[in-house]
Amino acid sequence: MCGLVGIWGSLHHKRELLEVACSAIAHRGPDARGYWEDEQVGLALGHVRLAVIDTSAAGSQPMTSACGRFVLVLNGEIYNHLELREALEAENRASSWRGHSDTETLLACFAAWGIERTLEASIGMFAIALWDRADGTLTLMRDRMGEKPLYAGFIGRNFVFASELKALERLPGLDTQLDPRALSLLLRHNYIPAPWSIYPQIGKVSPGCWLQLRESQRRLGEMPVQRSYWSADAKVQQPEAIGESYASEELAVDALEAVLGAAVRRQMIADVPLGAFLSGGVDSSLVVALMQKHSQRPVKTFSIGFEDKRYNEAPYAAAVARHLGTDHSEHTVSDRDALAAVPLLPHVYDEPFADSSQIPTMLVTRMARSHVTVALSGDGGDELFGGYARYFRTAQWWKRCEQLPAWLRKPAHASLKGLAGMLGEGRRRDRLQKLAALLGAPHAGLFYREFLTYWRDPAEVLVRPDLPRTVFDESPDADLLESMMRLDVATYLPDDILVKVDRAAMAVSLETRVPMLDHHVHDFARSLPPEYLVRDGQGKWLPRQLLYRYVPAELIERPKKGFSVPLAQWLRGPLRDWAESLLDAGRLNHDGVFLAQPVRLKWQEHLAGRHDWSKHLWSILMVQAWLEARKSNTGSQPSA
Repeated sequence: MCGLVGIWGSLHHKRELLEVACSAIAHRGPDARGYWEDEQVGLALGHVRLAVIDTSAAGSQPMTSACGRFVLVLNGEIYNHLELREALEAENRASSWRGHSDTETLLACFAAWGIERTLEASIGMFAIALWDRADGTLTLMRDRMGEKPLYAGFIGRNFVFASELKALERLPGLDTQLDPRALSLLLRHNYIPAPWSIYPQIGKVSPGCWLQLRESQRRLGEMPVQRSYWSADAKVQQPEAIGESYASEELAVDALEAVLGAAVRRQMIADVPLGAFLSGGVDSSLVVALMQKHSQRPVKTFSIGFEDKRYNEAPYAAAVARHLGTDHSEHTVSDRDALAAVPLLPHVYDEPFADSSQIPTMLVTRMARSHVTVALSGDGGDELFGGYARYFRTAQWWKRCEQLPAWLRKPAHASLKGLAGMLGEGRRRDRLQKLAALLGAPHAGLFYREFLTYWRDPAEVLVRPDLPRTVFDESPDADLLESMMRLDVATYLPDDILVKVDRAAMAVSLETRVPMLDHHVHDFARSLPPEYLVRDGQGKWLPRQLLYRYVPAELIERPKKGFSVPLAQWLRGPLRDWAESLLDAGRLNHDGVFLAQPVRLKWQEHLAGRHDWSKHLWSILMVQAWLEARKSNTGSQPSA
């Protein structure tokens, strides 16, 4: 796991600029730094390395291909790189290897096969920049599921890219005005989805996409169109191992064990200490069970507990660890420990990010890093196998709305919206507004968005709102459950869950891997009939059956607490002064991002206990804290 930075253009002193940029993301790669520059074409690459596979100098980057044509920087891991080497050797297209790093393998594949075949053949998580000296093209690539970040855009006529915005903020001339589209989407979802970023001239390469830039485009400041080499929406072939009819449940469980077990085995390859997060839930327990099956020694597992029993799942994790025989470490954190992490959030997350489970995520990654360099997680199971409770709540409401005749929905929507507008602030108004929005949703995508929305209309609190169209606005071509899972895979998973884990883990130089997000596992899950996903109102039916082969059901089946914190309580208590400072009316007016009056009203209602506005306020607090951190880092504040 690493970090990369690149500059292509006329900026002077590129080496010095790259050194400063790499220092900003040194946490992503504390083991080594490397630089490469072609002064004639104006391209410079920087890399910070966390050495995981081939820790010798033979794995250092930027790396040049054996033929001399390509130069590459990679952030991530190619799990099947040994198989790729064998394929190259079978075709007599492999040169003598200098080491055993996946970076060298990838370079040889690009030289032999080109961009698209290499991407299609690679299994892994990655963000890649590849310079082709012969064609004069720069290609940026991102992994299928979006595990690794990659920002790109222009500073004047200089094309720049990096693993984190922190690196680009160190470059002169960056337009630091805040993008109203990004702010509007943040208030709606509590994260900023690709392809937007907080800065208007910088975007994100989307998951499963690549883009190629030529000198003529660079000179014009013309951002190339992203091309997709893999999509979660694409049709998948039914796995042969499960048979054509899915008549045998046992066969289906066998097939899941084969495909997920293969992903786990691939992701256990490392030249450094490796372990796993264990919450005691279905997904993490299943990943750990398969790790232990394929390990010669007890797997190192990690969990954190909370003094507040309402949020403490550590005893369940410990019970699963004992049953599987792992080498388990547990750390109980107090409210004081968790609250101490809050001031670090705007430094760890390089653009405003408002999923409050970022706090315990930071704590567990910090704990794991004291023991291992690589940790596997169970993320992705809910999105792939229908595990979220919100899927069932949405389905219930969808069924109720469908029972209302189509000719009656529009007037009912208008009436409820009008009635809500006549009411003052309060829960009754909020419920009427939500019901009106649900009745007015023309298709499942927008209907589901209502269940994921925090600020339904960001114009309520933003000085300059601008809501762009997103994938939620597109009418889905699948049933409701499949549509919800696809939307989560396209948005919530890469832009919330994976951002949360990547930034928290890399802040302490910990590599995280997610076996559930191997694209073979994804395609397998997509091919399953609905009854293998959901039964009797419970999701993840098939993964549960596989897990029960290793762990008794009574250790797993319990109400899910989630990886959460008592945010509403903290904002009324120990975080009150911190929040009050950031939400001060004078400060809000000075910063010019949010409208002070409606924000203060929500804050007062929350403090009085009349309404829980914690998740709404958290997005505003994260923007305000981020602005304050950028002001202290740079001496000047980004402009609204």
